[in-house]
Parts: sequence; C-alpha cells; structure tokens
Amino acid sequence: MSLLEVADLRGGYAAADEIVRGAALRVEPGEIVALIGPNGAGKSTLLKMIAGLLRPRSGHVRFKEREIGGLVAPDVSRLGLSFVPQERNVFGTMTVAENLEMGGFLDRAQMRPRMDELYQRFPMLADKRRAAARTLSGGQRQILAMAMALMNAPSLLLLDEPTAGLSPRAAEELFGTIVALNGDGVSILMVEQNALEALAVSARAYVLVQGRAEREGAAGALASDPTVRDLFLGGTAAPMLAANKGGSP
Repeated sequence: MSLLEVADLRGGYAAADEIVRGAALRVEPGEIVALIGPNGAGKSTLLKMIAGLLRPRSGHVRFKEREIGGLVAPDVSRLGLSFVPQERNVFGTMTVAENLEMGGFLDRAQMRPRMDELYQRFPMLADKRRAAARTLSGGQRQILAMAMALMNAPSLLLLDEPTAGLSPRAAEELFGTIVALNGDGVSILMVEQNALEALAVSARAYVLVQGRAEREGAAGALASDPTVRDLFLGGTAAPMLAANKGGSP
C-alpha cells in the first residue's frame, strides 16, 4: 500500500492556469522520494496541491488510501502530512519556542511533549529557544521550519527546496538531518535544486517537465543517466552524500 498516490493531477494558481498537467507519483512508507526538473516545471505547485494550499482542477491525491485532493491545508495536516515551504517558513519576530508552538497548534495536548522531543533531537533549538527566529542562520532557520512541521508528528513530510540559499556545508548538514528523520520513520517527498545531492539520499525520483513526470525510477539510476544529467543536472559530477538511502526502490 502506497503512503501517497497522485494520479493525473492538474491545476495551478488561477482558474485559467494549468501549471501541473497530469502529474502522477507515489511515495511508499519509509521512502525519500526526490522531485527534480527545470525551473518552471511545476514542482513547487505540485507540492502545494498535495498539501492543500492549492485546489486541484482534476485528478486524485490519495494519502493513506484516503482521497485528500481539495481538502484545505489544516485538514491535510491533521491526517499526518506536513509541508515545509521554501520561503516565509518561520515567524522571524517570534522566538524559536513560539515558532514551535505555532507549529503544534493543531494538537495542543501534545505540544509540550513534542517540543521536548524536538529539543532533544535538535539541541541548537533548545539552546536558542528564547532567540528570535530572524537571528538564526539560514541552516538553523531550515531546521526550525522542519521542526515546526514535525510538531504534528507527520508520517509524510513535503520539503520544497530545503537547501535553497544555503552554503555547501549547511546544505550537506541539512541533507544529513533529512536522512536521520527518514531513519526514524518519516517518509519524505522533496523538491530540491541540488539535484545530484537529493538523488544521493533518495530511494526513487521523478523528473518533472511541463507539469508532468517524464521520467521516474531508482534515484541512483537517474543520477547516472546521461540524458537526465545533461538536461537537468548540468552533466557534471557532484559529491554523493549517501548511496540510495531512504528505503528500497
């Protein structure tokens, strides 16, 4: 049974838009799945449609065998699917602790225990719990954004360009965090500009072109495919952080 299944999904930001044009993908329990492709392919739009931030025009989104296409974001979150956007993903003027409280507003009864768990997982957040989020480094803000999403104890995490704007070292550390989260049982669907690095930590991947998946397969196979490398990865080598992690293809 797939954790997430998307079939023939279509839609965009306005009634006349069709940025996503028949997209299909799946995420199995325990997987990291990468979604790569050129700018303007509809990757972020697809994530927003899955997360309930945009309403699909047609098609299906099934999560845990339940149709969620058309549900609003809070209802999707309550089912165990959390989304971390690329931008404006923390409240800069609020403290780290207040940001985590905002992330846990859907289940206030579990807020304090989950905050304590996240402080243990991310000691940096504990050390800076009283600091304003705007004072954190880029990598630290991304950790906070993911921690806010984890406040709902999701079984599936959607990440939109998590390493955008980060230094190579911060990006590598963040990929390590993503692999660790997956090792603890969180499935991940990730849109990522650092495509080779994303493929290195993923089990499977999809190449999105003009709103639909043109290629799919084991992440390692796509990373070594000359056509994929030339069209979407620049045809150059990049350091591989791990070998085909995040579950079995």
